[in-house]
Amino acid sequence: MTGEKTVGVIPAGGAGTRLWPRSRRSRPKHALPLATGHRALLRDTYDRFRGLADEVYVVTELDQRGIIRAVLPEIDDSHLIVEPVARGTTNAYGLAALTVQERHPGAVMVAMASDHVVHGRAAITGAVRTAIRAARATDNLVLFGLKPTFPSTGMGYVHAPRRGPFGTRRVESFKEKPDLRTAVRLLERGGYYWNLAWFAWRIEVFLGELAGHAPRHLTGLRKVMSARRAGDESAATDLYRRLPVEVIDRSVMEKTDRLLLVPATFEWADIGNWAELGDRVHPDAHGNSVEGEAVLVDTSGSLVFGDRRLVAGIGLKDMIIVDTEDALLVVPRSRAQDVRKVVEALKRARKTRYL
Repeated sequence: MTGEKTVGVIPAGGAGTRLWPRSRRSRPKHALPLATGHRALLRDTYDRFRGLADEVYVVTELDQRGIIRAVLPEIDDSHLIVEPVARGTTNAYGLAALTVQERHPGAVMVAMASDHVVHGRAAITGAVRTAIRAARATDNLVLFGLKPTFPSTGMGYVHAPRRGPFGTRRVESFKEKPDLRTAVRLLERGGYYWNLAWFAWRIEVFLGELAGHAPRHLTGLRKVMSARRAGDESAATDLYRRLPVEVIDRSVMEKTDRLLLVPATFEWADIGNWAELGDRVHPDAHGNSVEGEAVLVDTSGSLVFGDRRLVAGIGLKDMIIVDTEDALLVVPRSRAQDVRKVVEALKRARKTRYL
């Protein structure tokens, strides 16, 4: 039956500005070979859905259609849900949900980020199946959570201290990206999980929550869908550009009282910057992590990502060097988060060839 379908949705947009100069408009983060076996993260995510979903769709920006097809040559136009422009995850998920509703009414939609590094196939499969069961049998939104290992300020925190149905936890509160003092307090209190930005829901339940908490988005998205049905893509693009920009975590997840959490036991990482990626490259006796050809003299705690030529370093400590064909990044490891400022400076200077 149509209503029993499970539909996988993979949001694949953005560029991952903190991984510049490897991550560019022409090769965004989800297209980088950071998964096992040097596979693209998007490829790994798509393959992960095999055996878990009846249909798999990719949500992407108009400008990235060619990139998606290069990574996933088997995907056809009917399984690409295209945003005219990027307008935040509330609109991306809303557009996906409305599209899936038209084709598979009553289906359970499972959304899985395209740019995470994960390991543990059995644990992943078990967690996703638990989420699907809970979403299908209840009127709740389901998210995946991981017990925090340090007071991160870049993650959303979900308080889920009590048991819920089908092996889930009942969510009592949701705190998006707290400051350091708050993150330390939440870690000490216990009962909190990191929000992994993986979700599951019945389409109608999600759209009902969107109507209750983000009605402007839903109203605008319905107009976009209507324009597309009429074959007027120009009108659809104009309508989509006018939509308010907001992340789904703030527009819905922080506000809903219909939220369950599936505890994750698999290995997970959102490689947000070069320092985090370097942590996954085995260091040598001096704490240096190297990919590519490098000669390091009196150097420690540094990361070197080479490309086509030898990188030589002398007297360096806790530095990051990323070499590409047309750009070289040198930054202290402690300031890895600031790489996005280079991207912003390039935009201001209109040096778009480096973006």
